[in-house]
Amino acid sequence: MASFAKINDNNEVLTVLYIEDKKVKNEAGEITESIGQQYLQTHNNWPAEKWILSNPPTTGRIASIGYIWDPTNNIFLAPKPFASWVKNTTTAEWNPPLDKPDLTAEQQSQNEANSHTWVHEWNEEDQSWTLTDLGPEVL
Repeated sequence: MASFAKINDNNEVLTVLYIEDKKVKNEAGEITESIGQQYLQTHNNWPAEKWILSNPPTTGRIASIGYIWDPTNNIFLAPKPFASWVKNTTTAEWNPPLDKPDLTAEQQSQNEANSHTWVHEWNEEDQSWTLTDLGPEVL
């Protein structure tokens, strides 16, 4: 099944539709965005150029409602989680300004034993990671 994202004028994904491959293949048997766009325009009354083939790894990931289409880099991105995070066009993800620290061996062991649930959460105000214990057996 071919996945197509319907986007608005702000490149936000409004919906994602799946179409049988045979309906969007060219004579060579390849899934083709333009054929899918014409099919969707005809059957869904939405301009062809506002349907984007969501085809990882070409577009970084499968599109989801609320994602943003970046036509310059040909990727779909989840909504930006924090103002300070930067776009990684290689992974189609948002990266924090500081790498997340590793848990200590003891914290990892406690997580595995379900006696704690240690996680690092981004603190936008302080531009840092905060270690938090969510309690036992949260995950």
